[in-house]
Amino acid sequence: MTHYVDSEVARLGTVLLHRPGPELARLTPRNNDSLLFDAIPWVGRAQEEHDAFAAALRERDVEVLYLATLLAETLAVADARAELTDLVLRSPRLGDTLRRRVADHLAYLDPAALADVFIAGLAHEELRVGPDRPGGLVWTLMDRHDFVVDPLPNLLFTRDSSVWIGDRVGVTSLAMLARRRETTLTDAIYRHHPRFVGTEFVYHPEMEHLEGGDVLLLAPGVLAVGVGERTTPAGAERLARQVFAAGLAHTILVVPVAQQRATMHLDTVCTMVDVDAVLMYPNIASTLSAYTVIAGADGDEPRVDGPAPFLRAAADAMDLDQLRVIDTGLDPVTAEREQWDDGNNTLALAPRLCVGYERNVETNAQLERAGIEVIAIAGSELGSGRGGPRCMSCPLVREPLVREPARH
Repeated sequence: MTHYVDSEVARLGTVLLHRPGPELARLTPRNNDSLLFDAIPWVGRAQEEHDAFAAALRERDVEVLYLATLLAETLAVADARAELTDLVLRSPRLGDTLRRRVADHLAYLDPAALADVFIAGLAHEELRVGPDRPGGLVWTLMDRHDFVVDPLPNLLFTRDSSVWIGDRVGVTSLAMLARRRETTLTDAIYRHHPRFVGTEFVYHPEMEHLEGGDVLLLAPGVLAVGVGERTTPAGAERLARQVFAAGLAHTILVVPVAQQRATMHLDTVCTMVDVDAVLMYPNIASTLSAYTVIAGADGDEPRVDGPAPFLRAAADAMDLDQLRVIDTGLDPVTAEREQWDDGNNTLALAPRLCVGYERNVETNAQLERAGIEVIAIAGSELGSGRGGPRCMSCPLVREPLVREPARH
């Protein structure tokens, strides 16, 4: 199976999603902050919304793969099962006795049930302990509502843990402790699942912090990488070196983004909706800057230029006269509201065709006026983790981008 992505907007062929499940039901007012959710979602409604999202993709002939299914199939491979189990058992907070109990518990599970534990976690009360199987001091001192294995509610946002650049995958390095096990699961899928046999990697989880929501494939050979709350400058530099060495890009735009929750990734303020059009949060459109990193020749160090206005630097790198800019909302208050509600976070299915949340009425109207068809989906519960359609999807296959002649 050939997987290939060289842009944000070429026709989408295959996408990786994660249907929300029991891990969302683990969220409570006691833990939602530490698990990076702004609210406690209604799980049944979130599943309905996600199913409608997947159905909208299938109606446009997009193949939808589910991460949980791939993980269960991966865990049928003995080496993958042993590797992921060992990573869970390495947690220094378990202690020796509890570690043995968890190992015994996991050993009884079939691949599907084991995948459920790796995703939804294992609660204190779910662990099999008793007089002949003591949990030890650590288990005894835990609150009955604590987790022996933490849940991964942010797995919903499959964009962050991996990104395809050309025919190679980058498994990223997530910055937040609550999310780091996500990449171990994704990494195992790409290395052990039969579908991905022979896949080459361009980034690995042990490298510097880099998240997929900060990586935009503006055009073949041109990437933009946001640097802010989640992706570090060192992560951006490492990605640049990796893609240059692999011949996957010639230019990387490194874009500083405010280090705050509302702008945690570059794709919260900017996404591509056509080969020459970008949807942007207007409050920063004129101030967003970029440093241009260009591959060195014959092993030379990459050259760093700038800063320059992002829109100018991007157009130059993409060989365009200029990028068309579509604003989020019309007035400053609406723009701020709809940016917070992931109005900028659209998923392009093809040039001038994207998926967006229906609640962002003004932004969707702006897109339609600009000639961009919007497939509007419900997201009242899905958005509680601060992510839109792009965040919830990792493209595995897009048609190679062929730029159409400019329209007048």
